[in-house]
Amino acid sequence: MNTRQGFGSASVDWAADPATIIASFEAHSMRFETPCGAGTMVWRRWGERREGLLPLVLLHGGSGAWTHWIKNIPALADMTEVWACDLPGLGDSAMPNAPHTPATAGQVVADGLRKLIADAGQMHMVAFSFGAHVGTFAAAFLGDRLASFTICGSAALGLPHNRLEFDRERSTMTTDESAVVHRNNLAKLMFLDPARIDALAVHIQAENIRRARFKSRAFAGTNEIPATLPHVTARLSAIWGAGDVLATPSVEARYDILRKDHPELRTRTIGDAGHWAQYEQPQAFNAAVLELTRLAD
Repeated sequence: MNTRQGFGSASVDWAADPATIIASFEAHSMRFETPCGAGTMVWRRWGERREGLLPLVLLHGGSGAWTHWIKNIPALADMTEVWACDLPGLGDSAMPNAPHTPATAGQVVADGLRKLIADAGQMHMVAFSFGAHVGTFAAAFLGDRLASFTICGSAALGLPHNRLEFDRERSTMTTDESAVVHRNNLAKLMFLDPARIDALAVHIQAENIRRARFKSRAFAGTNEIPATLPHVTARLSAIWGAGDVLATPSVEARYDILRKDHPELRTRTIGDAGHWAQYEQPQAFNAAVLELTRLAD
């Protein structure tokens, strides 16, 4: 099987050591920082803006980092300028000022994008899970600077959601024992098919959990996304994994909530994928993103 994939002038060897893969992405990115609480929010950019295609902003999920998009960045950056952040209190980014809520984090995101994409042009935003919660507030704050907003696998819709019990990592565990914990948790929440959980996914999960300070689970049961969407002027789209364990009672019920104040909603359901659909089925997910954002241009 060919494990290499075009990445601008570089390529990605998906069979390499996970830390080496991530370092390669870092080396081919440009790093930017914008104000966040007492520190900064960290952004990375790949690719170049192409005529007719707006910049694409990616917001990751809870207890995550930009690496939630690692399987998507190469193909998307071949098309346009891609910005992937570490949300406030996650990855390399500082905590936002109190109160520590999705709204305060969303303001930091919106303020950062106004500085980074400062030519007053529009942009697209694709936001995953907790990132969609933060992103909904950011989208409202950005107003007409945002051409489209794509929600992926989010909670905070005022619907019931499965409360999963996760394995716990202990300080006394060996590296291999900790890896088993992270693999088990990925199987419970993120993947439809556990056979697709590779060493890179386990490494990403372990590193992101280790650095996570913003506690997002407490906000999952709210209805803040539909309550905020009336203030979002961007064209709305949604992408969900067909087998997302959190999509109770159904994926369609979640689309119905989003459609209430945005009847223009366009949806794409990724078959044979769970919650982390962009990692489990990256080609199908990338195709959906490109289709939906082109429709909004």
